[in-house]
Amino acid sequence: MLEGDTVIQFQCCVTIERLNKAGLAATSRSLRRALISLERNEFQEIVIRLHDGKSHQNFTLHDLQLFTRFSKDGKCTVKILPDNIQILISDCPPDQLYIFIKTLRIKHLAWKSSKPLNDRDKFLAGLPRSFVAISPLQQKDVAVLERAHGKNTASDQRLAGRTERNCSAMNGRLQVKRPRADHDDSMKITSLLQVGLLSKLQFWRNYCRKCNILDMINCITLHSKNISLHPRKKPIIALSSGRKLSKEQLAVLNAVLSGKNVFFTGSAGTGKSFLLKRIIGSLPPKSTYATASTGVAACHIGGTTLHNFAGIGSGSGSLESCLELAQRPGVVQNWLSCRHLIIDEISMVDAQFFDKLEAIARSIRRSTEPFGGIQLIVCGDFFQLPPVGKGKDKPQFCFQARSWKKCIQLNMELKEVRRQTDQAFISLLQAVRVGRVTTEITSKLIMSANHNIERDGILATRLCTHKDDVELTNENKLQQLPGTLHQFEAVDSNPNMLRTLDAQSQIGNLLQLKVGAQVMLTKNLDVQRGLVNGARGVVLDFQPGNQGLPRVHFLCGVTEVIRRERWVLKANGGQFISRLQLPLKLAWAISIHKSQGMTLDCVEISLARVFESGQAYVALSRARSLEGLRVLDFNPHVVKANQDVLAFYNKMRKERLILQSSMDTFLGP
Repeated sequence: MLEGDTVIQFQCCVTIERLNKAGLAATSRSLRRALISLERNEFQEIVIRLHDGKSHQNFTLHDLQLFTRFSKDGKCTVKILPDNIQILISDCPPDQLYIFIKTLRIKHLAWKSSKPLNDRDKFLAGLPRSFVAISPLQQKDVAVLERAHGKNTASDQRLAGRTERNCSAMNGRLQVKRPRADHDDSMKITSLLQVGLLSKLQFWRNYCRKCNILDMINCITLHSKNISLHPRKKPIIALSSGRKLSKEQLAVLNAVLSGKNVFFTGSAGTGKSFLLKRIIGSLPPKSTYATASTGVAACHIGGTTLHNFAGIGSGSGSLESCLELAQRPGVVQNWLSCRHLIIDEISMVDAQFFDKLEAIARSIRRSTEPFGGIQLIVCGDFFQLPPVGKGKDKPQFCFQARSWKKCIQLNMELKEVRRQTDQAFISLLQAVRVGRVTTEITSKLIMSANHNIERDGILATRLCTHKDDVELTNENKLQQLPGTLHQFEAVDSNPNMLRTLDAQSQIGNLLQLKVGAQVMLTKNLDVQRGLVNGARGVVLDFQPGNQGLPRVHFLCGVTEVIRRERWVLKANGGQFISRLQLPLKLAWAISIHKSQGMTLDCVEISLARVFESGQAYVALSRARSLEGLRVLDFNPHVVKANQDVLAFYNKMRKERLILQSSMDTFLGP
């Protein structure tokens, strides 16, 4: 199902179980690859249709139960009542499953509320057998839900007042739990909107009039059993963020879904990570492996490191020894089951390692196709951090690998910058990216040393070129603070995997804090309120009690008690491991390498010890604006762009222009 499709239809694994009275499977049938569609029959009833390549099976949904706990892993169960049939869906692209579940919930609720035909009416209707595809929820429907989140219109408030006046009249007809004293009815309406029960408020108004039920809350409750009305309860299926793909992002996604081996690139802040997550959500989970060159980048996309997936260690050994390592039990299964391999931050993967991976893939999968027939989705910006050298030999970029051209079928570039909004600052960063520093740019960056970017006790985060400087700065600053030291130890699902968790997760096993500690969020908690990965704050105090959770004031103006969050990572053999820890890290200083992919509110940079091309650009492009940036001891000579990278991008853009020109000629005016 491509972006913008108008029908609910996708392929996945399906198991159909007929249950006995004890709820156990009496019969079971599995379909390794079934086409699922959501349609309406001639009586406007919702039908799940399964096609196994030979025939259709139809399941009419009069009453159902949905089990969606593992929907993020592409799994869900639809239990059809009273027929006692279960449809177990697995290996479904998570984004498509999200649309399916959301549409099914709301459309089925609306159908149940519209007085369905009884068996006699169906018989007398004499309609021919027919099926019509159900279109998914439109973006405007989701927008209605989002606008209702946390706020009510004047008409909604009037409706809530009417509800209260009619409450006594309804109590004799409907047995409804009494509302909590601290939540009014308008908040209950908002809660129902949050959990996805109301596609449009007007629908329920009309239905209440039709039923002669004046109390709207009771009407909804009557037709929506077992739904929690607590306004702060999280929905089973979260609302969409509402952020759409741009045209160029959509072109990349469609190229991936068409089966092409794609390399897509773009400057910092063009939404590469956001697009990558959408791509991951659009591919079947069992055969898709999301990897990155570093642990931090892998954690951003919910994957594992490329080295961990490959199972060949550092890859510095001979091809024969690497192949032997890759054939170990648990590792070889990765190679055999993988159909889609995603590699993020490709700029830090060297050419020799890429060539070894390509040869190993062909050997293990016994295929002569490039990369053993695995579809490659490669992402990164070669103008940013280069591969780390091992020894005297300078590593080559991945695009210089012998197998690169035969593996990558399509090069695509994102150009729309979304991180920064100031066009002058965007132009400055684009010039720095390619190694151009004019006198005007030099003047602006030198003057930024006078920027006063501290506010509300929140200091600027210093970006350092070396890891040792970061650790020393944070330790010294924490020790200098007065007061009691509070320690927070992570809860790991498998303590034996401590090294893997430390290497791949963004948070450490032990976090030490004091009042006044400068901290940074390491996870998106509430995007709309500004509590995003990279948000800067200061610890105000600690909550009383055993947990002693920190209360943090953030630069966005929000003060929040920070609770533990869970990170789930994939280890060797496809095993999932997790870490439960506060989503915070000390932020007096962080390394440029660790900052890759982050957006920082206030940042101080010293570029005196820059030692790699692209380092200065990565550091500068972390800032959201020039006003939130302070550059110390700026020297234009530290801004460098690799000449091989410049040549690669120039060639890529020329090829793109030639292709576009030939397409225009073929299609005509």
